[in-house]
Order: sequence, then C-alpha cells, then structure tokens
Amino acid sequence: MHHPANTPTWIYFGGFALTVTAGIINAVGFLGQHHQALSHLTGTVTVLGMELARANHLIALHAGAILLAFFVGCLVSGAIIRQSSLRLGRRYGIALFIESAVLFLAVIFLRRGVYAGDYFAAFACGLQNAMVTTYSGATMRTTHITGMVTDLGIACGHFLRGDTVDWHRFRLFGILLLGFFTGGVAGAFGYEQFGYDTLLFPAALSGVVGLAYTLIKHRAQRRQIS
Repeated sequence: MHHPANTPTWIYFGGFALTVTAGIINAVGFLGQHHQALSHLTGTVTVLGMELARANHLIALHAGAILLAFFVGCLVSGAIIRQSSLRLGRRYGIALFIESAVLFLAVIFLRRGVYAGDYFAAFACGLQNAMVTTYSGATMRTTHITGMVTDLGIACGHFLRGDTVDWHRFRLFGILLLGFFTGGVAGAFGYEQFGYDTLLFPAALSGVVGLAYTLIKHRAQRRQIS
C-alpha cells in the first residue's frame, strides 16, 4: 500500500502537533524530579527489570505503575476509537479532549511532587499513541520515533540502491520526527523557565487539536449532507 498523492493537510498538522506534545512530555519527564521517560516504555521496562534485580522495590513499583498507566491509556483509546486506521470521522476529538484534561491533572500532582503526576502523563501518552496505528499502510506512532527512524533509514537504503521510494511516507515520517525533536527542545526550555507548568502547553495543544479536528469533521459532514 502507498500514500495517496495528496495527503490531507490535517494529517500533517495533527501529526506534527501530537509529536510536539509527546516530545515536551518526555523532556519534562526526564528533567523532572523522578527523571522518568513518559512517552514510551522501552527504558521503563529496562528500569523495571533492573531495579527488581537490585531489590529496589519502590523504584521498580514506580516503573511498573508507569507501564500500567500507559497500557490503560491505550485501552481507553481503543475503547473510544475502535478502529486503528487513520480516517476522518473517527472519534479522535473525544480522545484528545480526554488527553488534555489528564495532562492538566498531571500538572496539579507534579507540582506537589506526587508520583501520580507521572502516571497521568504516561496515561495521556498511551491514549495518544493508540489513537492511530496506521495511515495508508504505514505504521504511525506519535509518542516515540524508533520505528519511524528505522523506516526512514530503510527508505534511504532503498534510494541508494535505486529502488522506488514512497516519498509521501518519507515526508510524513520526517514531519513527525521534526515534531518530536521540536517538542524536546521546547520542553527543555520550558522546564527551565516554568517547571512542571510546561505541561500546560501540551495540555492546551491537545485540546486545540481536538477542537480543530472536531470542526473539520463537522464541516466534512455538512458537505456530505449538502
């Protein structure tokens, strides 16, 4: 499968905004009091196994709770959206409004140094990451970039061999990668100035993206009726 020649602008905009959101959350997680990755679980599972082996049960419990919170976020997203393919008409607006609210809760708890703030942020990332798994046959993730960097590397290898490259897919993944990087930079600058309040920006951004998507969906439905 391949990307259509004219990928809708809302997919580029939404993908970039969501990866910026995840990049900010992850940067704040690393820089915060608990120094914990929140937008993906590879390091978290490593910490869980490592700290269990070292009998640091409190740290292991915290890592396990983050893993569970991310999973529950995915579960909630699956229950809301039902389908995995990215298409206009799915209930992404509802999921994004929930993500926005949960991130506001995360800020409240993180300001007080309570571990629950990490769990709410991880829940938000799981919810976001599960909203979309594929677009036109390409695997999409908006809270980590390992798979996208892998696919971009494969595409570059194919290009060097003279094989056909899906440039629409290349462009989409490049935008998502740029968004996550931008979020990391913004999160670091924000944390130096505002601390955990930096998460208010991705909380607002996910809400705005949810509202924009809802409006786009409503307009599309009105056009179909007329």
